[in-house]
Amino acid sequence: MTELSREIAEVWSRLFDHRPFLNGEIKFMLKEFEEKRGDREVENLFAILEKLTEIKDNQVDKIKRSIETLPVLNEKLEQALKLCEEVETDYLEVQKVNEQKRAANREKRQKEWDQFIDDMNFKCQRIDNAFEEKEEELRDLYADLNHKLNIANN
Repeated sequence: MTELSREIAEVWSRLFDHRPFLNGEIKFMLKEFEEKRGDREVENLFAILEKLTEIKDNQVDKIKRSIETLPVLNEKLEQALKLCEEVETDYLEVQKVNEQKRAANREKRQKEWDQFIDDMNFKCQRIDNAFEEKEEELRDLYADLNHKLNIANN
């Protein structure tokens, strides 16, 4: 029975006693951090601590002063925004006036163009009428001359 209890104790220690494995891992980690990395990690921690104390001592006051100027900055931004809105309103009004002027000028040019076309059509019609009158006069003249030649030849 003692043999059996020893074997059971050995199986239990192999299954549930992790001390040998953990001791090896702990030694490896200590060796890794102490020998290979040296004091680099500690130096990094001290550098971070120095930076934090510097920020605490110097930067906090600077931030507080900056926060005090925020209302003034906010007022200036609101004034700038109002000016921008006024400029935009003026620009839109000018655009509207310019569009109205362009529309009026376009309409005026269209009327002038229509008048020009009507004048040209009228002048062309007068020229056509004058041409037809001259043609008719010349026909009459040549018909009369032809008639006189026929009378003279007979």
